Amino acid sequence: MKTGFIYTDAYGDFDYGPTHPLKVIRLKLAYELIQAYGLLDLPHVHSIETQRANEEDLAIFHSRDYLDALRQVNAGGSGRGFYQYGLGPGDNPIFEGLYDWSLWVTGASLQAADCVAKEGYDIAFSIGGGLHHAQSGRASGFCYINDAAVAISKLARQGRRIAYIDIDAHHGDGVQQAFYRTNRVLTISLHETGHTLFPGTGFEEETGEGEGEGYSVNLPLPPFTADDVYVWAFEEVVPPLVEAFKPDIVFTQLGVDAFTNDPLANLHLSIFGFEKVVRRLKGLASRWVALGGGGYDISNVARAWALAWAVMNDIELDEALPESYVENSVRVGVHEKGLREGFAGPSETQDPGVRPEVERVVKYLKRNVFPKVHG
Repeated sequence: MKTGFIYTDAYGDFDYGPTHPLKVIRLKLAYELIQAYGLLDLPHVHSIETQRANEEDLAIFHSRDYLDALRQVNAGGSGRGFYQYGLGPGDNPIFEGLYDWSLWVTGASLQAADCVAKEGYDIAFSIGGGLHHAQSGRASGFCYINDAAVAISKLARQGRRIAYIDIDAHHGDGVQQAFYRTNRVLTISLHETGHTLFPGTGFEEETGEGEGEGYSVNLPLPPFTADDVYVWAFEEVVPPLVEAFKPDIVFTQLGVDAFTNDPLANLHLSIFGFEKVVRRLKGLASRWVALGGGGYDISNVARAWALAWAVMNDIELDEALPESYVENSVRVGVHEKGLREGFAGPSETQDPGVRPEVERVVKYLKRNVFPKVHG
């Protein structure tokens, strides 16, 4: 096995602002925990320094006028006149270096794709990636450049068949937009229903158009969906479709905002359910590009992505977090000392209305999507 972990300390040069829920420090925390566990010292693991993307790569998916706008606001400032591009106060603030930040993040995801597609890696993980809301000409949902859409588009142009699986609590709308009309990319998104959560899309009826009909798969979940129903729905939908599609490469977006205590969503997944899903993904992907994503409890992000990287490398982690990490993480308000601390056990759905609704959606997908992909 050969695996690659793509990271740079340059991520720490950027900040969305003191009141913004996306804390870039979570990437450093995840890296430090992975390092403290010794997961970068394994003989088959390669630590890869991130390289910035270039604009020609970004233009595979994003419009030139939008990229021009990002360059113009890169120095910060008010950004008046850029609201048409989704830039300004709120979700997508204008901060110093926002275009540079996007180049770093997208560069890492492109490197991960190249590692798997060209350089003989089985798995590559870009924890900074997974910014799946950015549209071709507009920032959205904390995302300025859609690194997944850029990297997948580049591979699709080379003739690769890609399956993209997104487990973020928020619908991967930007990636869906990018491949809604092609059968070369299968997109599958498990997320909280758009009736209760941003971006308000990702309903089961959104199945693609033209040649892409049936290749856009959405599994919207009611609030409070927990491990039992979540993992059941995943098993019913994801493995059969991926196995039928037979992708060359599997991309995953491993957002952890579906966790019970995440402040920005209402799903009730535990780290136990997350681990089950990640283990299943490893069994589905002979070649795997893993991206980060959402997650607004920074301790959850660090622990979940360290656990995911351990699963990718067939390592079982000690429950006690390394002392060096615990000592350092206190400085940013993280006090957990256990890998699964705060999760009493695999959670169960309490709302009796959750399972019938998810069963209805699964039946819809089996009736309307499965025949197209299997065919």
